[in-house]
Amino acid sequence: MDFQYFDSHCHVQGSEYDTDRDDLLTALAKSKIGMTVVGVDREASQSAVALAEKHENIFAAVGQHPTDTNEPFVMSAFEILAKNPRTVAIGECGLDYFRADNHDTARATQIPLLESQIALAVSVNKPLMIHARPSKGTMDAYSEIIDVLKSAKREHGDMLIGNIHFFVGGIEEARAFLEMGFTISYTAVITFANDYDETIRYTPLRSILSETDSPYVSPAPNRGKRNSPFAVVDVVQAIARIRGENEETIRQAMIENATRVFGLGELA
Repeated sequence: MDFQYFDSHCHVQGSEYDTDRDDLLTALAKSKIGMTVVGVDREASQSAVALAEKHENIFAAVGQHPTDTNEPFVMSAFEILAKNPRTVAIGECGLDYFRADNHDTARATQIPLLESQIALAVSVNKPLMIHARPSKGTMDAYSEIIDVLKSAKREHGDMLIGNIHFFVGGIEEARAFLEMGFTISYTAVITFANDYDETIRYTPLRSILSETDSPYVSPAPNRGKRNSPFAVVDVVQAIARIRGENEETIRQAMIENATRVFGLGELA
């Protein structure tokens, strides 16, 4: 499909869309908006793959969110999903200490879960979809993920690539990820907050992806309402404004970057 926009991270398989999912997906396809639908557990990953198999403009990421402790990570089950040709990434996986009562306890659970999914990504030769949410006022999740990925890169080299979804770090964190060959994606937060403008201008255009994280984080002026992949248009406009570059240049770059990172050209 000849995409006009690409949402690199959304959750349209979620219950928030149960009443109008078919209509929404039809409208997105007509608007030539492609998307990666991302799993947060086994059930959501299965649903993402099912949507990707049904819709030409949808691809899947399969994985287990770091705060999902309701079920064990079953490698064999996720390996089946990961090998599906419509699956283009492994995740979302990573570290999330934002609401952790005890950092050491959370770390002891989350790092092995992340390492399992790194191993899966390498085994199926697909990129990671990384989730990182530090505890308030720190960059702890980022610094620890950087350490884990650096160690994995020493072992696996260029076989290990991926995207840092919903990036809220600074230039120091961005530089570390970029040096490892990872991309960084931004949500519609950048339509109403200026905290990340400097990092957006610092990051090479080739290393940026557009995403919505739908149904979360609606752009201004729809904050507080359910978001949708249509908001990827707002994200592209915001990146262009912040970088002082032509919107069409940004739009095309976001499609080219997603195509490269997720290997979409091989699925055409």
